[in-house]
Amino acid sequence: MIGFFIALLSGALMSLQGVFNTEVTKQSSVWVSATWVQFSALLACLAIWAMFDRESLMAIAKVTPKYMLLGGVFGAFITYTVIQSMSALGPARATMLIVIAQLTVSWAVELLGLFGLDKGMFSWRKLIGLLVAVGGVILFEWET
Repeated sequence: MIGFFIALLSGALMSLQGVFNTEVTKQSSVWVSATWVQFSALLACLAIWAMFDRESLMAIAKVTPKYMLLGGVFGAFITYTVIQSMSALGPARATMLIVIAQLTVSWAVELLGLFGLDKGMFSWRKLIGLLVAVGGVILFEWET
């Protein structure tokens, strides 16, 4: 149950971050904003690590396969694309499309067993759920 609430918190924080970053971008530039986001995240992570974790930072060198270390690079482009989409579409429309893309890609990764995950089974129920989510976006955007 705690995972459910953490996921909801994560989604809320992502939406708020997108709004904040878009406003910072309006007063600077997209890459200045993205740099600030990544730098302030680094500072926050280092502070939390120093207070609660203190495992060796060098453990990162043992991660295999090495391409798994690209998460930070993805993070930079996630920040950029969220800022750009929220600026172009507004927070609600951008967030809906971002969530649909996240759901689609994560389910495909699971189904195909990519990146070391166990291959998942296809489920008509999950496909219908995805299509209902897409239908929800269409309904949300429907103009009369």
